[in-house]
Amino acid sequence: MRLDQTSIEPTRLHLWGPHAALEIRCPLPGVLRLRHIPSSLTAGFTHPRLAPKQPFAVVTDEALPLQARREGGTLHVTAEGVSLELTLETGAWNFRNAEGRTLARCESVSGESAPNMPFNHYRSRLSLHAPEDEAYLGFGEKVGPLDKRGMRFVFWNTDIQPHHPDTDPLYISIPFSMGLREGVAWGFFLDETWRSEVDVAYGDPERVKWETWGPELDVYLLSGPHPADVVGRYVTLTGKPPLPPLWSLGAQQSRWGYESADEIRSVVQAYRSRGLPLDVVYLDIDYQDAYKLWEWDRARYPDPAALARDMAKEGVRLVPIINPSLKAVPGYRPYEEAKERNYLVRADSGDVLVGEVWAKPATFPDFTREEVQRWWGDWHSDFLKQGMAGIWNDMNEPACFSLLEASGSVSATGARMNEEVQRTEGKTLPFAARHGTRRHVEVHNIFGMGMVKAGYEGFRRLVPERRPFLLTRAGFAGIQRYASVWTGDNSSHWEHMELSIPMLLGLGLSGVGFTGSDIPGFIGRPTPEMFARWTQLGVFYPLMRNHGAKPMPFQEPWRFGERYLTLAKAALERRYRLLPTLYSLMHEASQNGLPILRPLLMQDPSDPRALRAYDQFLFGGDMLVAPITKPGQTKRLAYLPKGEWLEWSNLDTPGAIHAGGQYVIADGPLDTVPLWLRAGGAVALTRPAPHTTTANWEHLEWHIHAGDGVNATLYEDAGDGYGESRTTTLKGSFDRGRLVLERRVQGTLAPARQTETLRIYGLKGVRSITGALELRGVVNGVLEVPMSANWDRLVVTS
Repeated sequence: MRLDQTSIEPTRLHLWGPHAALEIRCPLPGVLRLRHIPSSLTAGFTHPRLAPKQPFAVVTDEALPLQARREGGTLHVTAEGVSLELTLETGAWNFRNAEGRTLARCESVSGESAPNMPFNHYRSRLSLHAPEDEAYLGFGEKVGPLDKRGMRFVFWNTDIQPHHPDTDPLYISIPFSMGLREGVAWGFFLDETWRSEVDVAYGDPERVKWETWGPELDVYLLSGPHPADVVGRYVTLTGKPPLPPLWSLGAQQSRWGYESADEIRSVVQAYRSRGLPLDVVYLDIDYQDAYKLWEWDRARYPDPAALARDMAKEGVRLVPIINPSLKAVPGYRPYEEAKERNYLVRADSGDVLVGEVWAKPATFPDFTREEVQRWWGDWHSDFLKQGMAGIWNDMNEPACFSLLEASGSVSATGARMNEEVQRTEGKTLPFAARHGTRRHVEVHNIFGMGMVKAGYEGFRRLVPERRPFLLTRAGFAGIQRYASVWTGDNSSHWEHMELSIPMLLGLGLSGVGFTGSDIPGFIGRPTPEMFARWTQLGVFYPLMRNHGAKPMPFQEPWRFGERYLTLAKAALERRYRLLPTLYSLMHEASQNGLPILRPLLMQDPSDPRALRAYDQFLFGGDMLVAPITKPGQTKRLAYLPKGEWLEWSNLDTPGAIHAGGQYVIADGPLDTVPLWLRAGGAVALTRPAPHTTTANWEHLEWHIHAGDGVNATLYEDAGDGYGESRTTTLKGSFDRGRLVLERRVQGTLAPARQTETLRIYGLKGVRSITGALELRGVVNGVLEVPMSANWDRLVVTS
């Protein structure tokens, strides 16, 4: 990829050679964008200029100043916080941070393009040096441990059922990774919607090789040094997640097989009669009239609005499923409108593409186009007027079980040509299908994201006073701007339960923090023990949904016997106690992109044992969770990273304090989830409730492990909408037995409580307290301090 010509502007470098071109920009401090076109002479008609590119993932169009100087055959590029050394003869480069440390070394860029049938053939490749001690994290929704070194992945959204611990690809494609070596992190984002692949030092242990089926490699390089810095820069590039409504963080119940409004009412009544918290019930495809989107089967759901009102009285919201396929039948208004307006995906022949999903025959709106997205968003109007609280987008990879009409005509080459225009990968649309001027092979991975964007923006237009809630199975980089994500059609296997942890951690490191996995597995027959353990783990999923498939057994909490019902109730109540902290973490994510579930390496990126602890996680920055994920297990080995950690299983009575940097044996009988609270950690809890109401908490407890560096935030508001809010910051220090806590409040929302309680752990005794309503001693290792709701300083001397 020789680049011997240069054009230097204040915010852009354009380089080209006989066959290739490259553009360099700095969109953010600490970030460089390198847009490689390794075969630009034959890939298009603009060589050496670069054709305009429509962004789908990236939301910023800033361009910061660049400086460049040439020394022989090397171009030195500097920008805010980063630099690049580019070899003009080969196109290879070194990416460095502000301290001059090499973060990434590209050894080669290559590509090919050729006219082909039914569309042109492209391949673009980039090879990175892989130091032997470098770990590779992220990659979105992928299987395997946290460190994906030694694995290969395909980025091609795929409807797969069932999937297994080694299945790839899955439903979401996020071609983003984080390198981590000697405690220093950096990021690599390939902003290409085309089908892509990565070999993570699998074929060659010294190389990470990226390949896309498109004509270019649009690469963003992100500096750290901390993994949180990389995630923050990536989310600034691709969009911060909005704060969801509080009710979406409550317990959720779903099943493919709730077949009538009466059955929905009976499920909710069963929850309430047993004192089980519940906020959401999903409506799967059973509610639809002959699989026609936006239309109800009036025999089974005669009055959706009345059902929504009845559920609202119980504190429960309804979230119906919407798939992206329109049934192709005369008189069905959405289909007729889409056909008339030319909003449907077409076959290579130019005819409307017709397939089969649940609907048969089925057609597919072209969600890559803004006008189609707006039209689709407006179709949410009736559901929202009927009281539906959110939308569940499924099958939006897009799934297509089969094609019902040929996607091209047979010519002299006969069946071979016809086979080529219908060629696909997985149960989806053909590579050659037309989305306006694009082929499906280019836009497949952003089909689902366009659908979710349409729904999100429709929500904002139609009910601007409410926060949208959308759940999606498919997406691309940036999906966090519009929806929460679950990991698709998992199974009731212990392996799937454990697998959910690194999968959700990988999504979180890839910018997608509002995530969950179906509890206790979508397909299969969970044992009572598995149900209990998975529900306990699900307490910490940002999205906590019990979901199953017909014809599998029902798996609501009371289906497993009284003993396990008791365990489930305790777990659900624990979830609702955690809501002040979870809601605050969701607000933090909306500000800086940090996920709720975090790998232990976030505590100490230089600790290789923290990197390997992929079946544990941090809940925020202060709690460590080591769930039981194997049958019959009542103890487990857990790793504690640096710091000091207080045993705090079930958010209950504190236990021993352990130094970090070691493994410990944790007790985990069937009613216990091993937890630890970091020294300096502070967690806000409330009382259990049947359902959510407001995030302006009437009852609040701060649980604090006395230690230096207390830094906790509590965010409060109405729990929905865009009104007044209040942010409480708790900071503290602990030195020689003297704990000083200071509280600062910002915002106009008046508090709903008169007092709040501090429970302080890790003190051996108390000699004096300044600022409390009354003086109490340490009982069972806990100092309980009642405080006025507007307190500002507390000093405890032990």
